[in-house]
Amino acid sequence: MKGGGAAGLATIGAAGVEVAKEVLAETQTAVLPLVPYLDTLRWAFIAVALGGIAVTIYARLDDWRQGRR
Repeated sequence: MKGGGAAGLATIGAAGVEVAKEVLAETQTAVLPLVPYLDTLRWAFIAVALGGIAVTIYARLDDWRQGRR
C-alpha cells in the first residue's frame, strides 16, 4: 500500500511539474513586455515601503506625545 501511495504521489508530482512548465511559459510571454519597467517598479515599491515606515514612525511619535504609549 505504501508503494502505491508513493507511485500515485510521484505521478501527481510529475503532472504538476508539466503544468508548472506550461504556466511559466505562458507567464514568461506576458512578463517580457514589462521587463523595461521592472527597475521603475522596484523603486516604486521601495518608495511605498519607505512611505509606510514614515507613517508608522509618525504615528508612534504622535502616540508618544499624547501619552498613549
